[in-house]
Amino acid sequence: MLDDRKLAVLRAIVEDYVSTNEPVGSKALADRHNLGVSPATIRNDMAMLEEQGYIAQPHTSAGRVPTDKGYRLFVDRLSTIKPLSVAERRAIETFLGGAYDLDDVVTRTVRLLAQLTRQVAVVQYPSLTRSAVRHVELVPIGPERLLLVIITNTGRVEQRTIEMPEGVSEESIAHLRALLNAHLDGCWLNDVPGVVAEVPDRLPPDERPLAATVLSVLLETLIEKHEEKIVIAGAANLARADLSQSLREVLEALEEQVVLMRLLGEMGDPAGLTVRIGTENPHESLFTTSVVASGYGAGDQTVARLGVLGPTRMDYPGTMGAVRAVARYVGQILAGS
Repeated sequence: MLDDRKLAVLRAIVEDYVSTNEPVGSKALADRHNLGVSPATIRNDMAMLEEQGYIAQPHTSAGRVPTDKGYRLFVDRLSTIKPLSVAERRAIETFLGGAYDLDDVVTRTVRLLAQLTRQVAVVQYPSLTRSAVRHVELVPIGPERLLLVIITNTGRVEQRTIEMPEGVSEESIAHLRALLNAHLDGCWLNDVPGVVAEVPDRLPPDERPLAATVLSVLLETLIEKHEEKIVIAGAANLARADLSQSLREVLEALEEQVVLMRLLGEMGDPAGLTVRIGTENPHESLFTTSVVASGYGAGDQTVARLGVLGPTRMDYPGTMGAVRAVARYVGQILAGS
């Protein structure tokens, strides 16, 4: 382990390199930071940090830059995550608070994250498997057609049009609607097939054909519907990043929903804040990037993840603070929706 002084030198190198994008030398560190030691001592500490793989010399310049290992230690030893300002918090509340449905919440969230961090933002839709039924609605939209609406506790709304059997009365529709809500309110979507299996037996024989039709569409909807979907924003921010050699590979990876789903799915603690740096990422095309992600959800239930992707030369305290704050606000919106 490094002693406190070498940690302070590493911290100063990371902060200076992130802010200037220039290799950092011992004289600059002595001038800019109150490290309490001479440039010669800083040079010795930097030599030790380089020997242990925390910093590297990019070319013939006298300066050094952090390695993935250096960034990892910097993140692991962060004493505080940079809090958002009062103005930033108020802006988040106002912007996200104006959302009118789940699609709008997700769209606003991804745009907000990209603006706050100036990185690529990635937001996963709440997974149906981690959602529960809040309400089922059956709405006649003609003599032979019915609109099935399923609303989940995470704000997802699924709609399907159903061709009804002939001669179905409004009383039969109302009866089935009441029975479905009595059985399914608060039911986890994974448990729905088992719960609805007994619904037809509780209906008179003449109402069972309608129930069979509605239930088959309901189950199809839960199984088929875009189970996992990801939205991204801020890809243009990569143009400002120092990714010239790997930019194409990173952009191609961002186009692959499967890659992004795996990336978020493999981010460790589903509820907490996770940081993956450089070669810690499971995909070679993302070895020049870092990912900061967090779970979000209503109450204690994590329903999906969101995060940002950018170059390893990232403002980690600020990015981690923004991701954590936005995840909390989205969770509050879902809990209150």
